[in-house]
Amino acid sequence: MLSRVRALILPTSQRRSLDELALDLDLSSGDTRSKRSAFWTMLTLSSVIAAGGVLTDSTATVIGAMIIAPLSTPIMGIALGSVQRRRTGSVRVVLAACALVIAVGAVFALLLPGNYDLLSNSQIASRTSPGLMDLVAALATGFAGAVALARRDVGSVLPGVAIAISLVPPLVVVGVCLAHLAGWLALGALVLFVSNLFALVFGGMMIFGALSYGARHDQATGRPARRAYAVLGVLFVVVFVPLAANTALTLLINTWTSRTRAAAQQWLADSPGASVTGVDAASRTMQIHVRSPEDLPPVRSLLERLAGRIPNGIPVVVDTQRGQRIDAGTVGD
Repeated sequence: MLSRVRALILPTSQRRSLDELALDLDLSSGDTRSKRSAFWTMLTLSSVIAAGGVLTDSTATVIGAMIIAPLSTPIMGIALGSVQRRRTGSVRVVLAACALVIAVGAVFALLLPGNYDLLSNSQIASRTSPGLMDLVAALATGFAGAVALARRDVGSVLPGVAIAISLVPPLVVVGVCLAHLAGWLALGALVLFVSNLFALVFGGMMIFGALSYGARHDQATGRPARRAYAVLGVLFVVVFVPLAANTALTLLINTWTSRTRAAAQQWLADSPGASVTGVDAASRTMQIHVRSPEDLPPVRSLLERLAGRIPNGIPVVVDTQRGQRIDAGTVGD
């Protein structure tokens, strides 16, 4: 059954040879000087483009940087080297590339004012709070990339894989956040990058192993090294735990936000023309945005409605469209 599925997804007539694959993914084989020159040149340019796109909040520019970025090449080289049980130097290249991209992001961050709100930038905010769905999408993209590399007839999908996997922009965001001493935001962006890196390596190892690209280097078992899979399993746990925790926290915050909105709407039910325009959870504070042509009801009744719906100790702030700001107090007091 497995062989039939493999033959359907990776037909023999379209499979690339091991030598072809190694020539593309291993920067230490063939004309190494030209390959490394091209890699570092394109990586530097893509980092600058990504930094410009992130700081100007331009999605189109960031997508351009994703297409140009060659970082997936040595990452897939790690996968191929793992199934072959040989060292290719791809790990060192990836680590050096990460340092370069983060440094570029940090340098460009110096152009931002000191009081710049990082989370007001959608390119930064969207990459500092990854969840489990990001990992699921990255895994699917990793398999797509590995299949595209292993087959001769679907190489045209690689630009789409480069866009979906997003390697350089998260690292640029890490540099920007570190330059502004936003350690937790930098950690979130780094987790996103690591999850994408894991997805590429995992997808590559599974596909390359299924094609027996590593059999010649492991005659005893015909399988990739168990140690490589063990390391990959540890990496999966390291990535999965924070993503799962962040996903659970996001679901809780969404639940509390929904309950707060419902309580605020009940609070304003007897005020003609008053309405809730939005509810935000920021800086461990529940912010309720309302529109009202008249004075608002006593905020004490709002806190009473929120008691039991959201955890005690969460500060509540009500912002009106007329510019009035009311510190309602703390739930449970």
